[in-house]
Amino acid sequence: MTINIENLLSSILGSLDRIEYIKAEDIPDIDLYMDQVTTFMESHLRTSTRDPQNDKILTKTMINNYAKNDLLPPPVKKKYSKDHVLLLIFIYYYKGILSISDIQELLKPIKEHFFGNGQDFNLSSVYEEVFGLEQEQIAVMKADLEEKFRVAQQTFEDAPEDSREFLRLFSFICILSFDVYVKTLLVEKMIDEFVNKKKEGEHKKTKGQNEKDGTDTND
Repeated sequence: MTINIENLLSSILGSLDRIEYIKAEDIPDIDLYMDQVTTFMESHLRTSTRDPQNDKILTKTMINNYAKNDLLPPPVKKKYSKDHVLLLIFIYYYKGILSISDIQELLKPIKEHFFGNGQDFNLSSVYEEVFGLEQEQIAVMKADLEEKFRVAQQTFEDAPEDSREFLRLFSFICILSFDVYVKTLLVEKMIDEFVNKKKEGEHKKTKGQNEKDGTDTND
């Protein structure tokens, strides 16, 4: 089996240069029906899928499930606002690495403070700030990929020659997979810490209110 992983790396690096995200200004300011939302997402994120011909970006069932699981506020008169679409984009990127409960916790304060708030600093502001880091991060990712590739190419020097190429590809995949595992674990830890801090704050607030009302929480 012949695998040219140098060509594979070049292809990956090239694909990073072609990554595009949906700009907030590209999202219609008018409310959309569900069919219009799915069509919009399909047209803008189709190239980001593994199998663009068959993979589904977003379906009606997915949207309904997100609303049922409190990831997405319900539509108004069956229509979805620009903020709905922004949340759906966040969910699209998160769902590959995080559980539904983690996404709930992460998006809850975003929904509470910025969804449809009518302020100058709104959900579009949050979205643009986050995704505006794209170009800088792509440059960092490319350098990191090239370094990991270099390390993988130095492995299995003593392996049988007919297996060496595949084993080095396997090594490269393992290095990347471990990186994903560690970063996912880090994100989960940060979400857990955020949730615990929120619970502590709610407990202190309840305790303080009970003391003010003359209620002993230990009774």
